[in-house]
Amino acid sequence: MDKQRKRRLLGALPAALVLAAIWGSEAAAQGTFAQRRGGSDAITESRYADGVYTATGQYGGAPSFITATVTLKDGIITDVVVTTHATVPTSLDFQRRFAAAVPAVVVGKPIDQLRVGKLAGSSGTPEGFNAALQQIRDKARR
Repeated sequence: MDKQRKRRLLGALPAALVLAAIWGSEAAAQGTFAQRRGGSDAITESRYADGVYTATGQYGGAPSFITATVTLKDGIITDVVVTTHATVPTSLDFQRRFAAAVPAVVVGKPIDQLRVGKLAGSSGTPEGFNAALQQIRDKARR
């Protein structure tokens, strides 16, 4: 190998090491997340106790309510059921559509910083759901 080629290869070495370090940290971070989701070598214990938790959140000017029942495993939502309480047909329709759509958005996600925005055409119902989630975090926190 000639001297010029050796210099080019050695010059590229620091960049390759940086990329390897970045790739390695991303892989390590993904491994940590996988372990937190229930791997046998979990390195970090969840801040939340496993279990089923229920809370009712209030939202809107004329108070409306929605109840969330969440199942937690290692800080991850594994199941959610939303109970509607509205009596006005339009509000009830929004709550029902939200209740049907929310599992696809929250199941499999960490509860730690989860916040649901406008969903299924409903902008108010998520406020009540997020209030219920906060109560559930408070109840489940170790």
